[in-house]
Amino acid sequence: MTRSSLFSNPRVVRRDLLASLVVFLVALPLCVGVAVASGVPAELGLITGIVGGLVVGALPGSSLQVSGPAAGLTVLVYETVQEFGPGVLGPVVLAAGLIQVGLGAARFGRWFRAISVSVVQGMLAGIGLVIVLGQLYAMADTPQPGSGLDKLAGLPGLAAEIATGTAALSAFSVGAGTVAVLALWPRLPAKVRVVPAPLAAVALATAVTALTGLSPATVEVSGLLQAVRPPGLEDFGQLGSTAVIGTVLAFALIASAESLFSAAAVDRMHDGPRTDYDKELVAQGVGNTLCGALGALPMTAVIVRSAANVQAGARTSLSRIAHGLWLLLFAALLPAVIGIIPLAALAGVLVHAGCKLVPVKDLAPLWRTHRSEAVLLAVTALAVVVTNLFEGVILGLLLAVVKSAWETSHVHLSTRRLTGGRIVVTLTGNATFLRLPRILEQLEELPQDQPIELDLARLRHLDHACRVALENWAHRHNNAETEPVRIRHGEPTGALLP
Repeated sequence: MTRSSLFSNPRVVRRDLLASLVVFLVALPLCVGVAVASGVPAELGLITGIVGGLVVGALPGSSLQVSGPAAGLTVLVYETVQEFGPGVLGPVVLAAGLIQVGLGAARFGRWFRAISVSVVQGMLAGIGLVIVLGQLYAMADTPQPGSGLDKLAGLPGLAAEIATGTAALSAFSVGAGTVAVLALWPRLPAKVRVVPAPLAAVALATAVTALTGLSPATVEVSGLLQAVRPPGLEDFGQLGSTAVIGTVLAFALIASAESLFSAAAVDRMHDGPRTDYDKELVAQGVGNTLCGALGALPMTAVIVRSAANVQAGARTSLSRIAHGLWLLLFAALLPAVIGIIPLAALAGVLVHAGCKLVPVKDLAPLWRTHRSEAVLLAVTALAVVVTNLFEGVILGLLLAVVKSAWETSHVHLSTRRLTGGRIVVTLTGNATFLRLPRILEQLEELPQDQPIELDLARLRHLDHACRVALENWAHRHNNAETEPVRIRHGEPTGALLP
């Protein structure tokens, strides 16, 4: 059945429209929460969600995954706004979007699948930990420290403030209650779970604060059109800074990787058309370019909304387009509703989302089966918390390359003596600089007063560093009274005597 026939099928259209309502109800509190946690007006999160639905939803690539502001980019957006100012966010997102379009047009989309899964999981785990640490302060209506280490160091003081301060305790109770509802919601009867958990948790928290007379801080609303701030020439001028260029590359890399990994996960959830990774990368780039032009948040494909879309029975891209329309209508007609939502409740939603980014259940099995991958995941996550997102991911990628090089550079050294006293040393496998210390240690243990032949013909790979080091060893190993070490580079030309 073709895409056009699916759109013309009333049953499919009805299912897609119902699915779009579910996705809208999931996306609404997350769009607002991600924006607030990123340090920008709530409306900017809604704008990104609208663009993700109406624009990216209509483009080819993946038919069922849903795009919008993601918790995975919250930390990077917050750091960008704090370091460079809110005005530079638009040019950064726009430039990152153009890079994504270029990568997709050059058919680089498929290569993002080659990024180590452990690095991506470690990146998301690190982001999750930073989100949780930061939003714990937001749950108590308390300013959060800047770095991840400062957030960790400030936890005892935060606990003391919650225990002794009435305002902090009441706000934190609202946030903690929100987290509890989100955690318990999957265990409730199916009829109750028709309402998406984030919407239910935020609505209950808002109702409780209104009925009990609590007055925690709420979301500030200025209107959709007032929040739009297209970047000016002075904002684009900052793109010449090396630090800003690094931020642009980080946005492009992380948004692309998260979107394409999400696409792979969504493809496993349904039996419909598979994702075209290059087209999906172009679609994400177009969306980010438009978001940057509007001064809004960056977007990625979001697995929570995408999974809700599939589970709600969506069959075509109509569901994700329609969810963007519902977001637009809500933001235009009912903006005052956003203004009564407690910030502590949104912080609770983000704490729950951050916890889900940390693959706690997967760590023990991964440690048992692939210990080095578990270490790579943990180191990447820790680096993201201790340094920042960009440096943490770069460190993780470098470690992944080194680990792969180490594991593939297996080399075996064997020796045997011929009847005339000559020693034949044979190297097999892949000889790289990573294994060079061990190779030289074994060679230097050989006697210096006997003829030696070094057979390199059986090596599958010999890098330049190894070749030079082995030739230097051969030149200086034997003493003056002994025949110099001979090196055989070509194929063996005869059987060696046992």
